[in-house]
Amino acid sequence: MNQQTRILCVDDERNVLRALERIFLDDDYEIMTAASGEEGLEQLNAAQQVQVVISDYRMPGMNGVEFLKEVFKTHPETIRIVLSGYADTAAVVAAVNEGKIYKFIPKPWNDDELRLTVAKALETFAIQRKNEQLVEELGRKNEELRELNANLERLAYQCNCDFTREHSDLLQACRILDNLPVGVLGLDADGAVRQINREAALLLRVNEQDALGKKLPEALPAQLRILAEQLCGATAGPRLVEADGTRLQIRAVSLTGEGQEGVIVTFSKAD
Repeated sequence: MNQQTRILCVDDERNVLRALERIFLDDDYEIMTAASGEEGLEQLNAAQQVQVVISDYRMPGMNGVEFLKEVFKTHPETIRIVLSGYADTAAVVAAVNEGKIYKFIPKPWNDDELRLTVAKALETFAIQRKNEQLVEELGRKNEELRELNANLERLAYQCNCDFTREHSDLLQACRILDNLPVGVLGLDADGAVRQINREAALLLRVNEQDALGKKLPEALPAQLRILAEQLCGATAGPRLVEADGTRLQIRAVSLTGEGQEGVIVTFSKAD
């Protein structure tokens, strides 16, 4: 990770906190400690970012689950782990969902298992952050696309030439094509991708803009390149193919005529 990895350990017993610190001596983590849930919340709020919180269940005042519920309210992205003695197991398991707890670890713990759990928790944190960034980026791109389409429509209506209706019809056709529940792929005579709708991009696991203009074997991910020959081959009736565990029904139609050489392929998941 590029950012400093911080782990907050909360327990009212100092010897337990020292034991937790020793476990991660060889890891590039900043270990923060607190002797109570209240102190833990103060440290969490003061820190720039804490990826993982490990809390004891039995503590005076605010217990571990109550503490982790507060952590979830203020820092929902932080991964939450609770430690507890065997006698508390039933109570903790019943309360796990309340604190949205990632993992319950019984005391006494196994050091290697705890380190592995924390490593997986950090992976989960990184995946969550990446997904959040992708959602934000997708939202920005969608907004840019909406603005672009709105501008194109305004230009089309403002234009008084014969091109106006053709342009508007083309926009409408593109919308219809992109929202079809069937994948549609257009290849030119050289086998390059000239058209691909949203369903096709989803089934073939490609980015629409990245695929355009590329020869089909180059546009497809490695595990799906076996489809290239079948998609570019001679036209035929519907047939089933399997790629990377996915069964697809494919139909290919040749385009003929001046300036229309190529292949249109439709495909969908087979039942």
